[in-house]
Amino acid sequence: MSDLYERLKAYEGAPAVSGRGRDPVNVAMIRHWCEAMGDTSPAYAGEDPVAPATMLQAWTLGGLTGGAGDRSAAYAELLALLDGAGCTGVVATDCEQEYVRPLRPGDVITFDAVIESVSPRKATGLGTGHFVTTRTEIRAGGELVGSHRFRVLKYAPEPPPAREERPLRPRPVVNRDNAGFWDGVAAHRLLIQRCEACGTLRFPWLPGCGCCGCARWTAVEASGAGTVHSYVVMHHPPVPAFDPPYAVGLIELAEGVRMISNITGAEPGRIRIGMPVSVEFVRVDEGLELPLFRVREGCEAAGS
Repeated sequence: MSDLYERLKAYEGAPAVSGRGRDPVNVAMIRHWCEAMGDTSPAYAGEDPVAPATMLQAWTLGGLTGGAGDRSAAYAELLALLDGAGCTGVVATDCEQEYVRPLRPGDVITFDAVIESVSPRKATGLGTGHFVTTRTEIRAGGELVGSHRFRVLKYAPEPPPAREERPLRPRPVVNRDNAGFWDGVAAHRLLIQRCEACGTLRFPWLPGCGCCGCARWTAVEASGAGTVHSYVVMHHPPVPAFDPPYAVGLIELAEGVRMISNITGAEPGRIRIGMPVSVEFVRVDEGLELPLFRVREGCEAAGS
């Protein structure tokens, strides 16, 4: 193991990926991004908007066909070395971004990434493996506009241990900012927040309003009706307490806010965007009750 780690460490500082954005920064992509995110800031609208800072990585992506960047030989060798050591699984763990100046339509993006670090072998819930961190600098016209540090775990998948009892689902983190939401769940009420200054509804629960900054708010009960805005069907990796395949959806409530939860009442392969759903409070084990969203009766066939 120590010999392998020394070989992995030798790749630190080597180039990883470099390339040029497939498209210049443009109004259409900014509009699509804001519509998907529900961001109505006037700074991102009109004929000459700035691009949302969080789009930074989006301009470097190659799309479904790839082609925006070229992986270096060093990075390919590093990944092959990890695969050869049994670390064939990969999962993204976190991304840190830094913004230097806003991007505007017409900016042409170039980017260069280096292998910043490779961790010692770590034990995780998915299996043992190494965290690989790359740092990418993004430029427009040769000027640095931002950077992002992206970290993945390359791990050796391990089958879940045999259990006589079904494992418990992961527990939500309950803190002073969201405790009211979970109190509502216990009472079978789906509570969202309403800003007392501007009236904006919001979810998830936050200590202040993202629109006006006001720290005063009121909890209001949502109807529980909504539609599937987006969804994924999980097959891999296996997670204890979950039986794949299962659907995780981004649900747009009738009140206009969105929340993430499991979708029930339909086979995962028959779920479609736009399907009507309603909240149901389900006790998933003795100590945990969750708000899930069930496809409304008669809608599964319509979505097929």
